[in-house]
Amino acid sequence: MHDPFPEPPLPVSVTSPRKFQDRRWLHLTLLVLTIGSTTLAGAEYYAGYISDFGRQAVTFRPDLILHGFWYSGTILVILGAHELGHYLACRYYQVDASLPFFIPMPVVLTGTLGAFIKIREPIPTKRMLFDIGVAGPLAGFAFAVPALFVGVAMSPVVQVPVDLVGYHLGEPLLFRAASWLTWGSVPDGYSLNLHPMAFAAWFGLLATALNLFPIGQLDGGHISYAVLGRGSTAVTLGSIGVAIVLTYFSTSWLVWTFLLIAMTLAMGPRHPRTIDEDIPLDSARIWLAAAAMIIFVLCFTPNPIEPTELLAAAK
Repeated sequence: MHDPFPEPPLPVSVTSPRKFQDRRWLHLTLLVLTIGSTTLAGAEYYAGYISDFGRQAVTFRPDLILHGFWYSGTILVILGAHELGHYLACRYYQVDASLPFFIPMPVVLTGTLGAFIKIREPIPTKRMLFDIGVAGPLAGFAFAVPALFVGVAMSPVVQVPVDLVGYHLGEPLLFRAASWLTWGSVPDGYSLNLHPMAFAAWFGLLATALNLFPIGQLDGGHISYAVLGRGSTAVTLGSIGVAIVLTYFSTSWLVWTFLLIAMTLAMGPRHPRTIDEDIPLDSARIWLAAAAMIIFVLCFTPNPIEPTELLAAAK
């Protein structure tokens, strides 16, 4: 029998998941482990620094660990500023993102593989995408520049032993400018004895340049798509070609190029679309994109790391 007075349906509670929810213990644990691995790397660099290119024997001392913070503190501030730049931009636009994940690594060259945040939802507009993408490199660069000049000022110019065995670091334009402004022209046969803080700043410049490569889901890829829209696909493919060519100049590009190719194959060369793909950015953001490109040029080096014996053979 039909009920003329049916009961109203029970209300359905629809709740959206809360944003910016993280397992803070995981982020803190990774940060502590990365502080440890980078401090050990920094202690090794400081031992090399005070050995004056191997002219003085340096044995392990507890104070070397403390001096390792010259490197670890500098690099973690630069990497942390970069990722927090992304994170705070996401918070501003209410785009769900994780806190930074720091990646520790055994004491091999850097003591860390960097850091990243995880963006958990699509970014709807190009303006948001651009601001989130560019915020990281700008923030990291803002901390890397003063660290570079202070670190270079702490790095004396010394004569390089003819039988030196080790690695030579490629010098980005900004690094060369800091060296020249601080010490003038360095004569042949001499080099900066890099203080660990200077090496951390050098690594920060390299990380900034790598992130600004205009490829896929890298910061440079976000910026390229926000500026060029569909045209960014051609830029991605062209940049992959450039990375392959760079492996001819330096084998240190092999791993990075392999990762770029793998990422492009996995995600496709085309950037995920936004709802306003065909609407151009405003002029202020275009100028900011140009500034990001200048930062890329200043931080880039075609041969980041080369064994000194290969350089001697080339001469």
